[in-house]
Amino acid sequence: MDLELTDQRFIVCGASSGFGLAIAKQLLIEGAHVVVVARRGDKLRDTFNHFADQTEIIEGSLLYSDTLDKIETAAGKEEFHGIVLNAGGPPTGTPLQTDMNDWDAAWQLVMRWKVDLALRLAPRLVEKEYGRMLFVESKSVKQPLPALTLSNAFRAGVVGFAKTLSAEVAPGGVTVNVLAPGAHDTPAIERVIKNNSGQEGISYDEAREQMEAGIPVRRMGTAEEIASLAAWLLSPHSGYITGQTISHDGGAIAGLFG
Repeated sequence: MDLELTDQRFIVCGASSGFGLAIAKQLLIEGAHVVVVARRGDKLRDTFNHFADQTEIIEGSLLYSDTLDKIETAAGKEEFHGIVLNAGGPPTGTPLQTDMNDWDAAWQLVMRWKVDLALRLAPRLVEKEYGRMLFVESKSVKQPLPALTLSNAFRAGVVGFAKTLSAEVAPGGVTVNVLAPGAHDTPAIERVIKNNSGQEGISYDEAREQMEAGIPVRRMGTAEEIASLAAWLLSPHSGYITGQTISHDGGAIAGLFG
């Protein structure tokens, strides 16, 4: 299938590893131009040097306004068609293992910058009467995970924001969707496996095997698998899908609407 992404222009946040890296690469393979954003500029340059004519690099933390300013400026340079709002998650912990400093930090890391950036860029897309906005969150928004209290809370908040925004911008030709990945074989899963290992008193490998055994397909997903879904959601083919939270979890969510 031709996703019709050739020469379209996207911004991908958190593009130095994991989901962001895989999504950016998939878009580039499809012929798109991508503004890649991450703290590790050297990693971005090394990773995307083969796509130098299709990429623009923004180095900086998404927690800082000056980085968001650079993204906003990049969006205004040329026509752009969509954005992937993606970054790492907060530390693990049960509710009683957290304090208010943890909550303040998690608000900044998981939710605040996404709301800020979405409010800056959504009007530009509406003005052009076309756009795609894709948030990458977690399956915890549908089925909270015991040791991911901070992620459970703020990622659910992002979904509430995205759902409400989707209705407002839909008449302007802009879609807003959320990906809710389960366990994937990316660096981000390591902190969860390590936490489970400590909590259960078992080895890292045993904790990993235990996690995979709890997934109906009996394995973790790959970043490339979710990137193919993301590319479709960012394409013109997905114009009738908006306001949705779409799981990519190997069947792990138990609920009817997983």
